[in-house]
Amino acid sequence: MTYYDIISTYSWDEVTRKIYASTPADVERALSRTGNVTPEEFMALISPAAEPYLEIMAQKSHDITRRRFGNVMQLYVPLYISNYCTNRCVYCGFNCGNKIKRSALTQEEIAKECEAIRRHPFRHLLLVTGESPKYSNREYLGESIRTTLRYFEQTSIEVQPMDADDYRYLMDCGLHSVYVYQETYNERNYPKYHPAGRKADYRYRLETPDRLGEAGVYKIGVGNLIGLEEWRTDAFFTALHVHYLENKYWRTKCSVSFPRLRPFVGDGFQPNYPADERQLLQSICAYRLLSEDVEISISTRENAYFRDNTMQLGVTTISAGSKTTPGGYSDYEATKELEQWSVNDDRSPEAVAESVRAHGLEPVWKDWSFFMQGAAAR
Repeated sequence: MTYYDIISTYSWDEVTRKIYASTPADVERALSRTGNVTPEEFMALISPAAEPYLEIMAQKSHDITRRRFGNVMQLYVPLYISNYCTNRCVYCGFNCGNKIKRSALTQEEIAKECEAIRRHPFRHLLLVTGESPKYSNREYLGESIRTTLRYFEQTSIEVQPMDADDYRYLMDCGLHSVYVYQETYNERNYPKYHPAGRKADYRYRLETPDRLGEAGVYKIGVGNLIGLEEWRTDAFFTALHVHYLENKYWRTKCSVSFPRLRPFVGDGFQPNYPADERQLLQSICAYRLLSEDVEISISTRENAYFRDNTMQLGVTTISAGSKTTPGGYSDYEATKELEQWSVNDDRSPEAVAESVRAHGLEPVWKDWSFFMQGAAAR
């Protein structure tokens, strides 16, 4: 059984109806729970009925996060190494139909990027590529992981979904974690956004975290692209996914991210169901009440003010100084036309770290929980 078997027992329309039918009493019942809320109670927390309770949710989220994770904030940086892609995702600048320059960095160019990034204190790197079996196959990714581990202590990836054996191969190369986003869990409308390419296979993508769990990857990151479909319903199915993964693959950590649609090179696709910052904060707090263990990440898609104000309210991981172009750290001006999406928070890593300290937290530049887990095992 995989998550596809679980989600197939639900109706998108019925879940949406239940969320909007939630009452203040349902919200209060969920908030009165002392442990993690159930996925069904999560529905009430992301409903319109919960909006007047946001301050209470935020306080509970803060208390749980500080108790579970301490006064720390993990910082990471994404390194884009290829923008070749065979998919035609209508919302993405890497869409293979977009007439943009394409590049796949050589190992020497990846090393140059690493040297540029190491001018900052980062110790945890996220490798990102477009989805191209030719330009970002497992051999290329494995070699790239080995190259980056000469400069960093941990390397994670956000690339095309693979088979479990491919992930085992990459773990032998030093892979730490994998992030794969379903974009939307609405199987009926999924083809509208993914008309061609391997990403058009809804089920294969959905079952990727199961293959990761089977391969024993240390951490699995999931999420949905906010703006494609009704954000509350997608949030529920993402939460259900987290709940499923934490219970079935309990040795593997889980992370959830909140990517919102950002401007990109292409035909100007606009969000169908935009969520404002208050609603995004509601979602963040609801996830923390769902799971005290899940890591919650906010990227530079969001502006500095919002990111600063979520630091105390459930978020445990943030990116900093991000460039979304291959070669962007060593020569951004020469590569900016390769960009996947435009960054919203363009502060330097040092400026972000200073803001972390100003909010009473300690910036940590690697996945400290990995080392704590290892020490406990010993």
